[in-house]
Amino acid sequence: MAEVVAALDRRYPPAWAESWDRVGLVLGELATPVRRVACVVDCVPETVAEALDRGADLIIAHHPLLLRGVSSVAPTTYKGRIVHQLIKSDVALYVAHTNADVANPGVSDALAARIGLVDPRPLRPAAPGSPAAGQGRGIGRIGRLARPLTLTELTRYVAAALPATAWGVRAAGDPERMIHTVAVSGGAGDRYLDDARAAGVDAFLTADLRHHPASEYLAEGGPALLDAAHWATERPWLDELATHLRDQLDLDVYVSDLDTDPWTVRAGSPSTVTPVPQPVAAASDVHAASPVDKEHRL
Repeated sequence: MAEVVAALDRRYPPAWAESWDRVGLVLGELATPVRRVACVVDCVPETVAEALDRGADLIIAHHPLLLRGVSSVAPTTYKGRIVHQLIKSDVALYVAHTNADVANPGVSDALAARIGLVDPRPLRPAAPGSPAAGQGRGIGRIGRLARPLTLTELTRYVAAALPATAWGVRAAGDPERMIHTVAVSGGAGDRYLDDARAAGVDAFLTADLRHHPASEYLAEGGPALLDAAHWATERPWLDELATHLRDQLDLDVYVSDLDTDPWTVRAGSPSTVTPVPQPVAAASDVHAASPVDKEHRL
């Protein structure tokens, strides 16, 4: 365990994390051997059950299990039950959160790579004099598309490139606007709207955008917005993390594809387009619906 923790601390130094964040080793004995590692975005009952079932000795999570101070880990809450489960099963827990967000490569590098951005650079570089300053580190990434796309085309492309969720991807702006440059930030990105506008990009992809900040930002002439599921924007980083651990430590690592985004059902608003009338077929003429028929019935 000590060797794995040391390697993670070197790649994502805890000093790079925000002051409010809680990162590093949460549970586990440093002397315990590690044979299999689980990489997850969220340490929740479902991913813990999967890790136990698959024989993981260590869970590396992006989001902290215990972000705020606690006075009890009694099994009367799901977090308390997770702590008990992991200790009883001798499974360790490590968190790399905002220190992985600013890393290079880090969370936003993986997101930029997933949608094919070229020549990425930080959206908000780490502040001079801060522990993370220099070497291309900072929040978010800015890059250019390999070829320009309209906002509608980019939205569909991003939806296909990211892991599937009920949330999907929604966009704000002129559907026909040509997009050449894109800023991305894995996870909640409201606080970086001004950075994206100042950078002069054509679009900003992030998660958890709220009505008023987005509306005001667009009214001020900001770039188009793409809002994806929080989990989907951070899941790509797990692949990069897993590859690093396999290459550097020769570990057995798996990446959890359990969708831990809290939103599980989506219903689009009924179309305002009047469907094309279809002729009524005789019973003997009814066959399987053609693609066009299916489209009109949706």
